[in-house]
Amino acid sequence: VQLQASGGGLVQAGGSLRLSCAASGRTFSSYAMGWFRQAPGKDREFVARMGWKGATTSYADSVKGRFTISRDNTKNTLSLQMNSLKPEDTALYYCVADPGFIANNYLHVKYWGQGTQVTVSS
Repeated sequence: VQLQASGGGLVQAGGSLRLSCAASGRTFSSYAMGWFRQAPGKDREFVARMGWKGATTSYADSVKGRFTISRDNTKNTLSLQMNSLKPEDTALYYCVADPGFIANNYLHVKYWGQGTQVTVSS
Protein backbone atom coordinates (compact mmCIF):
# COMPACT_ATOMS: atom_id res chain seq x y z
CA VAL A 1 0.00 0.00 0.00
CA GLN A 2 1.29 3.47 -0.91
CA LEU A 3 -0.10 6.46 0.94
CA GLN A 4 -0.10 10.14 -0.06
CA ALA A 5 -1.29 12.66 2.52
CA SER A 6 -2.31 16.22 1.71
CA GLY A 7 -4.28 19.13 3.10
CA GLY A 8 -1.92 20.49 5.70
CA GLY A 9 -1.25 24.18 6.10
CA LEU A 10 -1.15 27.17 8.41
CA VAL A 11 -4.28 28.03 10.36
CA GLN A 12 -5.14 30.20 13.34
CA ALA A 13 -6.16 28.68 16.64
CA GLY A 14 -9.83 27.77 16.56
CA GLY A 15 -9.78 27.13 12.85
CA SER A 16 -10.27 23.96 10.85
CA LEU A 17 -8.37 21.85 8.36
CA ARG A 18 -9.21 18.68 6.50
CA LEU A 19 -6.45 16.22 5.76
CA SER A 20 -6.78 13.68 3.00
CA CYS A 21 -4.89 10.51 2.23
CA ALA A 22 -4.94 8.80 -1.15
CA ALA A 23 -4.05 5.13 -1.07
CA SER A 24 -2.98 2.90 -3.89
CA GLY A 25 -3.54 -0.80 -4.02
CA ARG A 26 -6.48 -3.04 -4.69
CA THR A 27 -6.67 -4.20 -1.07
CA PHE A 28 -7.22 -0.76 0.49
CA SER A 29 -10.65 -1.72 1.80
CA SER A 30 -9.18 -4.59 3.80
CA TYR A 31 -6.69 -2.40 5.72
CA ALA A 32 -7.17 -0.59 8.97
CA MET A 33 -6.27 3.08 8.50
CA GLY A 34 -5.27 5.89 10.78
CA TRP A 35 -3.36 9.06 11.51
CA PHE A 36 -0.29 9.75 13.62
CA ARG A 37 1.50 13.01 14.21
CA GLN A 38 4.93 14.15 15.26
CA ALA A 39 5.73 17.50 16.80
CA PRO A 40 9.32 18.82 16.82
CA GLY A 41 11.41 17.07 19.45
CA LYS A 42 8.69 14.55 20.27
CA ASP A 43 7.91 10.96 19.37
CA ARG A 44 5.23 10.09 16.88
CA GLU A 45 1.88 9.83 18.60
CA PHE A 46 -1.39 8.16 17.73
CA VAL A 47 -4.19 10.50 16.66
CA ALA A 48 -7.06 8.42 15.23
CA ARG A 49 -7.82 5.06 13.64
CA MET A 50 -10.62 3.38 11.73
CA GLY A 51 -11.25 -0.29 11.06
CA TRP A 52 -11.34 -1.66 7.54
CA LYS A 53 -15.12 -1.62 7.38
CA GLY A 54 -15.28 1.89 8.80
CA ALA A 55 -17.49 0.76 11.64
CA THR A 56 -15.00 1.25 14.46
CA THR A 57 -13.11 4.42 15.29
CA SER A 58 -10.82 5.48 18.10
CA TYR A 59 -9.20 8.79 19.00
CA ALA A 60 -6.46 10.08 21.22
CA ASP A 61 -7.88 11.86 24.25
CA SER A 62 -6.20 15.08 23.15
CA VAL A 63 -8.26 15.25 19.93
CA LYS A 64 -11.49 13.54 20.96
CA GLY A 65 -14.51 15.68 20.13
CA ARG A 66 -12.52 17.90 17.77
CA PHE A 67 -11.21 15.52 15.10
CA THR A 68 -13.21 13.11 12.94
CA ILE A 69 -11.74 10.30 10.88
CA SER A 70 -13.54 8.91 7.84
CA ARG A 71 -12.81 6.71 4.83
CA ASP A 72 -14.28 6.06 1.41
CA ASN A 73 -13.37 2.58 0.26
CA THR A 74 -14.82 3.25 -3.20
CA LYS A 75 -12.29 6.04 -3.73
CA ASN A 76 -9.41 4.62 -1.67
CA THR A 77 -9.29 7.73 0.49
CA LEU A 78 -8.96 8.49 4.18
CA SER A 79 -9.77 11.86 5.73
CA LEU A 80 -9.25 13.66 9.01
CA GLN A 81 -11.49 16.63 9.74
CA MET A 82 -9.81 18.79 12.36
CA ASN A 83 -11.86 21.46 14.11
CA SER A 84 -11.14 23.82 16.98
CA LEU A 85 -7.44 23.53 16.29
CA LYS A 86 -4.98 24.45 19.02
CA PRO A 87 -1.30 25.45 18.82
CA GLU A 88 -0.42 22.11 20.43
CA ASP A 89 -1.89 20.36 17.37
CA THR A 90 1.06 21.68 15.35
CA ALA A 91 2.86 18.66 13.92
CA LEU A 92 3.68 16.62 10.86
CA TYR A 93 0.66 14.39 10.27
CA TYR A 94 1.09 10.91 8.83
CA CYS A 95 -1.46 8.70 7.15
CA VAL A 96 -0.94 5.05 8.09
CA ALA A 97 -2.29 1.64 7.17
CA ASP A 98 -2.00 -1.86 8.51
CA PRO A 99 -3.48 -5.20 7.43
CA GLY A 100 -4.29 -5.89 11.06
CA PHE A 101 -4.81 -3.20 13.66
CA ILE A 102 -3.54 0.36 14.01
CA ALA A 103 -1.65 0.12 17.27
CA ASN A 104 -1.07 3.12 19.53
CA ASN A 105 2.66 2.44 19.29
CA TYR A 106 3.96 3.73 15.97
CA LEU A 107 6.62 1.03 15.87
CA HIS A 108 3.88 -1.56 15.27
CA VAL A 109 2.27 0.16 12.28
CA LYS A 110 3.29 -1.25 8.92
CA TYR A 111 2.67 1.38 6.19
CA TRP A 112 3.37 5.11 6.34
CA GLY A 113 2.76 8.04 4.06
CA GLN A 114 5.19 10.95 3.73
CA GLY A 115 3.43 13.34 6.11
CA THR A 116 1.74 16.71 5.74
CA GLN A 117 2.57 19.70 7.95
CA VAL A 118 -0.09 21.33 10.10
CA THR A 119 0.81 24.57 11.85
CA VAL A 120 -1.60 26.28 14.22
CA SER A 121 -0.78 29.83 15.24
CA SER A 122 -1.94 31.34 18.50
